[in-house]
Amino acid sequence: MLRELLKERDLLPILTHSDGSAVTPETWEKRRLEMREALEKDSYGHTPPSPFKVWAQPLPESREFTNSYAGKVRQERLMLSFETEHGVCSFPFVLAIPKPVEKPPVLLHLAFRPDLPDRYVPVEEITDAGYALAVVCYKDMVNDNLSGDYSDGIAAHFGTTIDREPEEWGKIGMWAYGASRILDYLLTREDIDAAHTAVIGHSRLGKTALWAAAQDERFFAAISNNSGYGGAATSKHGEGERVRDFLRCGSWDWYCENFKKYTDEKEDEKPYDQAYLLALIAPRYLCVGSAAEDTGADPKSEFLTSLWASQAWELLGYPGLVTPDRLPEPGDAWQDGNIGYHLRAGEHFLSREDWNAYLRFLDRKLGR
Repeated sequence: MLRELLKERDLLPILTHSDGSAVTPETWEKRRLEMREALEKDSYGHTPPSPFKVWAQPLPESREFTNSYAGKVRQERLMLSFETEHGVCSFPFVLAIPKPVEKPPVLLHLAFRPDLPDRYVPVEEITDAGYALAVVCYKDMVNDNLSGDYSDGIAAHFGTTIDREPEEWGKIGMWAYGASRILDYLLTREDIDAAHTAVIGHSRLGKTALWAAAQDERFFAAISNNSGYGGAATSKHGEGERVRDFLRCGSWDWYCENFKKYTDEKEDEKPYDQAYLLALIAPRYLCVGSAAEDTGADPKSEFLTSLWASQAWELLGYPGLVTPDRLPEPGDAWQDGNIGYHLRAGEHFLSREDWNAYLRFLDRKLGR
């Protein structure tokens, strides 16, 4: 059944090089570069090089939260900084570390709001499960004012304007760049296990988490919640959002200028596919979550894209998405392979049910 559904989608090949030759484990890195270049050229744009220096300093309010959540958590509010050609770029983030756990692994959450606790972020449940939690509000890295407002944050420090070059990066790339800068800092700390950092986001920030992990192989895992178009869902013959929707809403500035070319009848002619994005994470860990009533994010396409991308993991000798030969139903959570997938009831939201599924997935992969 699933084989036929994938065939109907006519998805772009993952295991064929641009010259038509077959990809082998020995040539996988070449194929990774081809797929990344395709995504850079026509979707997210090119990411600038990493800075030479990244540092963080505690903000004064950190003293107020040294005994958070019944005294079980040490919470710090930090100002992260790095050097650019246009001066020092800085933005705040929060780091919550469970006191009873020695060197806990880390969840780096790209968030919609800066304060904890938050309706999307059950901090106590996450830290009780033995994970440190780093949280950054995406608007603190660069605004999300839509329609090409590149006037602040990372955009301004890299000289990006509305008059961009066709392959110049958009805001998804900028938010992903900020996530990697936080990882730069986390890896300098001795009180956490930053080598096991999973980056997680919901909706547009699920897209961002995937692009961050696709580019930065230091991320141990990527977690995408309801990321839809431009995230985990292939657009080819999809049922969710389309390029035209991003143009109408002004969120085209999340992507590069070339992204705008693929409207209407050109939707299914794009020279890249979201399965490329997922495959770039192989053979590391990937977990994708969908919601049955989230039609905009197209849960069926999120599942089929994850399944198609599994070829990359299998080529490298790892199980991808291990699933029965049927479409998922609400309540299904398949986590046996290096790709996990779950479908829950409900709409577009990052719920405790989702967080619990992701924690179970990470626990299994960490042998906890």
